Amino acid sequence: MANSTLVLVPVWGIGHFVPMLEAGKRLLTRSGRSLTITVLVMPEPEAKLASEIADHIRQEEASGLPIRFHHLPALAPPTDHSGIEEFISRYVQRYAPHVKAAVAGLTCPVAGVVVDLFCTTLFDVVHELGVPAYVYLIASAAMCALLLRSPSLDEEVPAEVEFEETEGGTVDVPGLPPVPACCLPTGLENRKITTYKWFLYNGRRYTEASGIIVNTVAELQPGVLAAIADGRCTRGITAPSVYTIGPVIPFTQSSEKASHECVRWLDSQPPASVVFLCFGGKGSFTAPQAHEIAHGLERSGQRFLWVLRGPPEPGNKLPTDGNLAELLPASFLEKTKERGLVWPAKAPQKEILAHAAVGGFVTHGGWNSILESLWVGVPMVPWPLGAEQHYNAFTLVADMGVAVYMKVDRKRNNFVEAAELERAVKALMNDSEAARKVRERTVAIKAACRKAVEEGGSSSLALQRLCEALVVGAVLPTM
Repeated sequence: MANSTLVLVPVWGIGHFVPMLEAGKRLLTRSGRSLTITVLVMPEPEAKLASEIADHIRQEEASGLPIRFHHLPALAPPTDHSGIEEFISRYVQRYAPHVKAAVAGLTCPVAGVVVDLFCTTLFDVVHELGVPAYVYLIASAAMCALLLRSPSLDEEVPAEVEFEETEGGTVDVPGLPPVPACCLPTGLENRKITTYKWFLYNGRRYTEASGIIVNTVAELQPGVLAAIADGRCTRGITAPSVYTIGPVIPFTQSSEKASHECVRWLDSQPPASVVFLCFGGKGSFTAPQAHEIAHGLERSGQRFLWVLRGPPEPGNKLPTDGNLAELLPASFLEKTKERGLVWPAKAPQKEILAHAAVGGFVTHGGWNSILESLWVGVPMVPWPLGAEQHYNAFTLVADMGVAVYMKVDRKRNNFVEAAELERAVKALMNDSEAARKVRERTVAIKAACRKAVEEGGSSSLALQRLCEALVVGAVLPTM
């Protein structure tokens, strides 16, 4: 009989596509090639953003691994959505017939169909085909718990009341300290918009999955994972098995080329002396906010490497290369040239974080960036900009203890005052007892991450259990 195939259905963003594919590759290795991978590729709704995915697919096709890419046709995306969770859910729903046809057309047993975190609208056709359905979260265990908990949270609070208006202004997520409503992910913090309903929809359908695959390490949030397993997030209903297989971080092989200018600059800095500021693929700032950052860094006295991107051009979502003359205060670069570097374009974040000179990371708090920082043991100051990043920021500080809190004004487009950035950077980089505790905790988490992926480690064992479940559960699709 032909090898079983695992069907992956990632959304089109590079930050979703690459980690899901990397997880698939790890399963290939673990299965001893008794599995193959079939990736259903939905076109990027904006053509300008498609090239990065296309380049990645070309690299994988040249690797010789048993990975097949099946390109789905371009469909018109919804235009009346109120948030990204609704947009993804409804756009992916339009692909259900094409996903069904692609899976039904496979001539080998199907071990499962793995959908991205807001793609459970595809479960109907997967169930119709009699194939196991899985969800892959490029997010934390705490985010998994919140998604599973969200339907019952909604029932516990009167519909006309926002979560921040409840007594104490917090919500209960089992396994976590009380979560301030202001830290809920975009899409959950406003119950009046349609995106909120789609958040609940996906959380409700997670219970139909054969398993939930999470890009995390069991040792990061054991209390949350215990709460999921005990049914405390699902009102006593047994939740699907959770497979913590992370950290799934793609590392490219270093080439013979000269190192990046940012890395060369770090080579001349003392160990653990530099605070690195970088805000993800979509993070950018206007001049008023950039001025606040500049003043805060200047007054902090800390060495810094700051990746500063400019706002997107009209009709585009990606940042532009930063025009430093327009974004920065006059004379700032001159005043700080001995201890700081401002880089206006993309920078190799993983390589920079791994450099011995980096001692702290001011980050937007995307989960991929968090894992990259924990993997190398660099403590953080979270500066959330959207999505689930405010929730991540809360858990980093209040649950995991690997970050220093910074006040971010969510109602002013996540604005941070210069004085607050100065305080947070000093608190991260100084030699106080609190800073030492954060650093020690981060080093311990680094060790746990490394141990987890070793043979016999928690993530290695979870990957093995998942692989066995996939091989045993493989079936030919039925129509």
